[in-house]
Amino acid sequence: MAKPLSILFVTSEIYPFIKTSELADLCYAHSLGVREIGHDIRAMMPKYGFISERKNRIHEINRLRDIPIPIGTDAHPATVKSSSINNPRVKVQSYITTNSNYLDVNKGVEADIATGTPFANNDERFIFYNRTVLETCLLLGWFPDIIHCVGWQTALIPAYIRTRYPQEFRKTKIVMTITDFEQQGVFPLKSLQKTGLTDEALEKAKYKNKMNFLRAGMAYADRVSTFSPTYAKELMAMKEFKDNWAPLLAKKPLVGITHGIDLLHWNPKTDANVRAKFDVKDTSNKSSAREALQKLSGLAVNGETPVAAFVGPLTEERGADAFIAAAPELVKAGMQVIIASDMTSPLKKSADALAKKFPQQVCVTVGFDEEYLHQLMAGASVLVKPSRHEVSGQFQRIALIYGTIPVVRVVGGIAEGLTDVDEKKNTGNAFLMKKGDSADIVKTLQRVATLHATHEVWNGIVARAMTSPVGWTASAQSYDEFYRTLVKESK
Repeated sequence: MAKPLSILFVTSEIYPFIKTSELADLCYAHSLGVREIGHDIRAMMPKYGFISERKNRIHEINRLRDIPIPIGTDAHPATVKSSSINNPRVKVQSYITTNSNYLDVNKGVEADIATGTPFANNDERFIFYNRTVLETCLLLGWFPDIIHCVGWQTALIPAYIRTRYPQEFRKTKIVMTITDFEQQGVFPLKSLQKTGLTDEALEKAKYKNKMNFLRAGMAYADRVSTFSPTYAKELMAMKEFKDNWAPLLAKKPLVGITHGIDLLHWNPKTDANVRAKFDVKDTSNKSSAREALQKLSGLAVNGETPVAAFVGPLTEERGADAFIAAAPELVKAGMQVIIASDMTSPLKKSADALAKKFPQQVCVTVGFDEEYLHQLMAGASVLVKPSRHEVSGQFQRIALIYGTIPVVRVVGGIAEGLTDVDEKKNTGNAFLMKKGDSADIVKTLQRVATLHATHEVWNGIVARAMTSPVGWTASAQSYDEFYRTLVKESK
């Protein structure tokens, strides 16, 4: 049997500590999945203001108290604590960076969850976090085979390693994962002087006369990846990426690997958050789950009424504006609509107006909890994702296993593993849209409403969805090969 690798997986959010997006679920499944195939993976993330140390069993490590972290000419204390991520089969040790003035004081990852306003000092907050990752390894004397950095919020780590600690981490390989190329961590040039990076690294972190976190990460990483083969192809076809970013890959291809979900956490037969349990052999309780969702959401209770759910950021990038514009026509078609988001945005005003106009048919929920998300996945008829761009997503995979049919625009990796429904051939597990604008959403969901009324046809669609291979096993072999190949590569 091949020797297990040691891996530090660094991210800005991961379930169960925090979930403001699908990334948290993806990182959770990834950590447990890599541990389950035998590797010594540990996760690391910051502790933001609304994370309970007691609830999450976060405790101190004597060697990692009050570490001075320089930001510009000042130093700020970090205490790195310990916890774990678990499922019934495996446990992943987790390191949690705590700090009073940069992290604990802020209730949000990059923006305040109550107002949606980005924090003014995000540059310093994530410079601080990046440096605590390196200090943790140095103080523990642990230099893993791989450090896997996820998103721009972790992208200074490769630069620090290769320019400030090249000897200590000489055997460590670095993976930089692009979670969304539209989010690069861009700040004024003066932010560079706060990093303490070498002159060489400072030059590589500049792009279009700005400081660019992602640029620094890609310049110093051994390999660059993303969470979807399709999204990787989209990036390589993008002129700006091809001309100005692909050269940073050092002639090594951008790697896209599809992700799966943790089937121990997401399972309608065993889900502790769902009272009306069901599985593919007996989906009769799906209507009871819908009634529970309707009651919880303040909608008219009727298990036969189809419910269309939008879950995610209320942004144009995710197509929230198109879904809101389509909602009145969906109500006319006899559907109910749920809009659930992790934080507010300017589009919430339009969504709230819909809920006020159609109180029995439209629900808008901002700041939902994990229990509500599980009940929504179990009770909704369809999950609508009309994203204009999205890397991978995770909720459409979760929806499948709950018999909630994805209605998605074909973009990035969100349509991977999905096939368009053909009711005549009895094939397909999703409804795929080319445009994803309001007209496309209305047309597609009118078709959904028609098929939903024919129980035999709809039950066939649900059965195909629930038997779709969405577990993390599909990703396991690809990541095992990716990590092992990387470690074998010569320096």
